[in-house]
Amino acid sequence: MTSTKKVDSQGVKSDRTMPASFYRSRELYERSRDEIFAKSWQFIGHTDDFFPADEPGLNVAPVTILEGCLNEPCILIKDEKTSALNLHSNVCTHRGSVLVEKSCQVETMRCRYHGRRFGLDGCMVSAPGFEEAENFPTEQDNLAKLPMESWDKFLFAAIDPAFSLDDLIRDMKERLDFLPLQDFKFSPELSKDYFVNANWALYCDNYLEGMHVPYVHPSLATLLDIRDYRTELLPYGNLQIGTASKPEDAFELPEGHRDHGQQIAAYYYWFYPNMMFNFYPWGLSINLVQPQAFNQTIVRFIVYVWRPERFGNYSSADINQTEMEDEEVVHAVQRGIQSRVYKSGRYSPTWEAGVHQFHQLIAKSLSF
Repeated sequence: MTSTKKVDSQGVKSDRTMPASFYRSRELYERSRDEIFAKSWQFIGHTDDFFPADEPGLNVAPVTILEGCLNEPCILIKDEKTSALNLHSNVCTHRGSVLVEKSCQVETMRCRYHGRRFGLDGCMVSAPGFEEAENFPTEQDNLAKLPMESWDKFLFAAIDPAFSLDDLIRDMKERLDFLPLQDFKFSPELSKDYFVNANWALYCDNYLEGMHVPYVHPSLATLLDIRDYRTELLPYGNLQIGTASKPEDAFELPEGHRDHGQQIAAYYYWFYPNMMFNFYPWGLSINLVQPQAFNQTIVRFIVYVWRPERFGNYSSADINQTEMEDEEVVHAVQRGIQSRVYKSGRYSPTWEAGVHQFHQLIAKSLSF
């Protein structure tokens, strides 16, 4: 494996891994909610999830950013003239009630608690009972607008992002610009939520190295030429590239593409702190790692199929099997880090540059 754009090319050769106490700490988990997740970009869905073509009248939809961890209630609002999308807080500025509880078509949004109304631009329109209030209304009486951006129809939102979405996903947008994302169709039968009784970062650790593949994933190992497995480090994430053992399991890359001539079986993108975009010749699997507690995690698999005939030797059953194998080893590590003897390990310079980068980003976010 080769690595490029190393965050600390020497550190991976000499540093020790994240201390086991990090994964056991309730206090650090609580800090992570504000200092890591509230400052990150989160995938919130596909435009068609909120405004399906067969319901053209819908113009507002409730959205929750990182359910189970941040639980930030928002409203996705569609401009009926331009179809532009904006994201606002879904909390009434009077007493904090949730404003919109289901997708609907409205001209204004009315709080059912005390009747305060808001326009589709988020500005307060009326507030019964406040006729004699002084210095009212102010900007604080409008619904806060939150950062939201898109890649094609894939939507990302943030509360107080520490970096731009472009800084996060630029390489993915540029490298995969040959893919017709408009042809990728959501597959409910392949999509699934997995409940993992482990710290969220342990799941990411496991994802970020290919060293375990021949030991944990025998089926996947037959499809990949592990000798050419490599990692490229990005500013706020990394890309693992899996090379196919057989040409029929590889992408048909256009001439001029930076990887043209290589038998690429998969592009595995990880974005700090908890998003994975996995591209295959048949389509896309998005993995969202959603912390629920310091030792509980939900991993959402959201699958979009592009060319079902390209599943080839890797079936939908294999996707589930790979996840079960990953969960088994993550659970084993979760048990192991409870040890009073084990403190930390060392990074494999050959295989674990991505894990090292992840740990550096966590340390920077939490200032330790």
